[in-house]
Amino acid sequence: MLMIIAIILITNGLTGLHAQTVTDFDGNLYNAVPIGTQVWLKENLKVTHYKNGEVIPNVPSNTTWLSLTTGACCNYQNNASYAPTYGILYNWFAVNDSRGICPTGWHVATDAEWTTLTDLLGGETVAGGKLKEAGTLHWPSPNTGATNEVDFTALGGGYRSNTASYIGFGGIGSWWCSTESSIANAWARGIFNDAVNVDRGGYYEKIMGFSVRCLMDQATGIIDQNFRDKNLFYPNPAEDRIFFNCCGNQKIDIKIFNVLNECVLQKSLNESSNEIDIHSLATGLYVIEINNTNETTQVKMIKK
Repeated sequence: MLMIIAIILITNGLTGLHAQTVTDFDGNLYNAVPIGTQVWLKENLKVTHYKNGEVIPNVPSNTTWLSLTTGACCNYQNNASYAPTYGILYNWFAVNDSRGICPTGWHVATDAEWTTLTDLLGGETVAGGKLKEAGTLHWPSPNTGATNEVDFTALGGGYRSNTASYIGFGGIGSWWCSTESSIANAWARGIFNDAVNVDRGGYYEKIMGFSVRCLMDQATGIIDQNFRDKNLFYPNPAEDRIFFNCCGNQKIDIKIFNVLNECVLQKSLNESSNEIDIHSLATGLYVIEINNTNETTQVKMIKK
């Protein structure tokens, strides 16, 4: 029987030799960031095509934008120079389009999935500070309580209002959820330069233009148990090496995969050789696949 051990390496960033990145249809590169039981993209979406290659219309005209009932995008103030850093803005119809705007294997987070994120960070009243990029390079002063402690790196990309005017660049970040709240409205989240909270609202009109963050599909399925309960390896947390207690007198073959399902490390272990050197791996989410005849289990680990 195949034993599969899923390991979360919870960290403040994904860097190094095997940095985990994702590419959208246009070739834009994003970093994958594990946060609790989820894996988020670190940057706002800036793709201009659906996953099938069809164009998401860029609509600068205010009159046309307000009349839409289909997907559209725009740059803040129709200025494309903002897009590389802050992403672009989408109406909710683009978010809800069956052709999909996130990279393959990713989706626009639901209202419930955003709540999972903010609950992990202490609730909506304090989570904003923990999600915001620290400092005043991209957020104006005072950037209250910004620590970016989970490397989400929220930025204030502004939004396009229900009158099609552009509001809040630098000081307000607004993100769609894929969950609608009524025929005309949908759920969204807001973060601000002068507050630590995350605003959750279901009153945002679908014609508005907000930023989008993508969430990895089915990440929860591989990280729902705590590795320390299994006592299969030590130390936990770990920096350079992990030692397995599960070898016994048998040989086990181990492969380590990143979140993109790429094998980044492979080794066979036995009773006399039960350690794996992990120092060359980037911090991030990994899956350890252990070929063994006894059991299948899923567990967590923290790499410092």
